Amino acid sequence: MPQDTSTKNLCKHIQDAQKFLVTPTKGMEYMHGTATRMAVCIDNDQHPWIIDSGAHCSIVARYYLDHHFPYWEKQLVPTKAKNFKSASGKMKSIGTIIKEIIIPHSKGNIRLNPYFVALADTHIQGFLLGTDFQRMYGIDIYNIKSRNITI
Repeated sequence: MPQDTSTKNLCKHIQDAQKFLVTPTKGMEYMHGTATRMAVCIDNDQHPWIIDSGAHCSIVARYYLDHHFPYWEKQLVPTKAKNFKSASGKMKSIGTIIKEIIIPHSKGNIRLNPYFVALADTHIQGFLLGTDFQRMYGIDIYNIKSRNITI
């Protein structure tokens, strides 16, 4: 991320130095946030898991399914007609798919079976979990530096 490296804000205390290191360049504040990403196991392989508290439902891109799951279309269940929209416009739903997800954890893995709406015209690199999944499984996200997730 671009940082302001001017010397006009000299550090006087440790707290000031910490603040200085994480201050984004003026006008680039929107880049300061990061997605809540983690790796999960699906079909004995590692895949990215993106938790989006602003998404209404959990989705996966047809593009991603084509490249990582060769027989995914056999698992597809038709969805009711529903409009899916993003900031860039409407998205076309092609069905719903259920995938068993294993979340690795040091005290025992967690196995979940969420459903995802497969979308034809998006290129998300992984599975995006929306608020439907978070409410169904009681996931809490604490937005601190280490992004703690509680299930």
